[in-house]
Amino acid sequence: MEQVWFVSALWLLLALVAVLAAGWLRISTALAEIMVGTLAQFVLGSLLGAGILNARSEWVTFLAGTGALLLTFLAGAELDPEVFQSKWKESSAVGLVGFLAPFLGAAFLARFALGWDWRASWLAGVALSTTSVAVVYAVMLELGFNQTQYGKGILAACFINDIGTVLALGLIFSPFTWKTAVFLAVALVLLLALPYLTPWSFVKYGGRVSEFETKYLLLLLFGLGGLAVWSGSEAVLPAYLIGMVLAGTVGRDHFLIRRLRTMTFGLLTPFYFIRAGSFVSVPALVAAPLAFVVLFLAKMLSKLAGLLPTVRLFGYRGHGGVYYSLMMSTGLTFGTISALFGLNHGIITQAQYSFLVATVIASAVIPTAIANAWFMPRHLLPERQRELKESTYGEPVGELDT
Repeated sequence: MEQVWFVSALWLLLALVAVLAAGWLRISTALAEIMVGTLAQFVLGSLLGAGILNARSEWVTFLAGTGALLLTFLAGAELDPEVFQSKWKESSAVGLVGFLAPFLGAAFLARFALGWDWRASWLAGVALSTTSVAVVYAVMLELGFNQTQYGKGILAACFINDIGTVLALGLIFSPFTWKTAVFLAVALVLLLALPYLTPWSFVKYGGRVSEFETKYLLLLLFGLGGLAVWSGSEAVLPAYLIGMVLAGTVGRDHFLIRRLRTMTFGLLTPFYFIRAGSFVSVPALVAAPLAFVVLFLAKMLSKLAGLLPTVRLFGYRGHGGVYYSLMMSTGLTFGTISALFGLNHGIITQAQYSFLVATVIASAVIPTAIANAWFMPRHLLPERQRELKESTYGEPVGELDT
């Protein structure tokens, strides 16, 4: 049992290193955690053995998965229903282009430039078509964009993008079955009932030290997430939907949101982001970099080629348009899930899986770093004191210098 505590301490030490690195390098903490995970696995794995971080153990996988669920839920809860309704044309157009352009571009380059078979190529297209809600939400929250119309529009477009990815994965590789029908029926009934059941239960049983609200939400996320996985879908999809339908209830309960953020960013997301970074094999990339370069350029060039003119159509020019496009070019959660699905079902080989995961994680790191370093639209940041905006340390943050 003591090994669990020592490994846990090592993970939290890496999380603290990531927080310090984020401050020194002036990058987001999520980005720093991914980079720290990659370097830690390479250095510590070389010195002490590949299994030093225990990244594939059940308990680490559970904590990382819970972090992904809560991050995705919080991102959905941050979507203002009124903003989503007013921006549905923008979100739909940007989200669909953000999915289709890299899906087709990556699939055809994998087939004709790398010589992969068609099934592996389509899987690569699915894995590289994603936009990471987890990364985008973490960055939006850390900078304060989540309170702006601009940031909420980006999050809404992320949702549309990932809906396209999930549907493509299901339609191409996972035929509709009776399990899918059961999941959709239960999810539909539950999502229709939650806007009425949740406020009533919170008023009747909430507001206590026992944290009824947190347990209630975790029950929903775990239950519907488990049903999604059982049906062949992914747990993070219903988490986003639950967050969206509860945006008018949970999203406006600022104290509950703060408590959930404390738990999520204080304990869970370091396991998620560091674990994601630890899956990058530096020796494999050094040994055969061409496949990685081709896949990365396939995603980035096709994404940006579709997104830049699309966001300009909705009035986003200059740094605002480039930043929007770069954040929509990130990838992580659904990309790694899709790659693992392909590996488990024999659609791609272990080597192809390694290249896809490395590309997905690079797409979480590089566009975010470029966007925050050179294209941040500071004029769109909230100027007033943000009493609900919290830093990585959980302390209130005042106005950002522009």
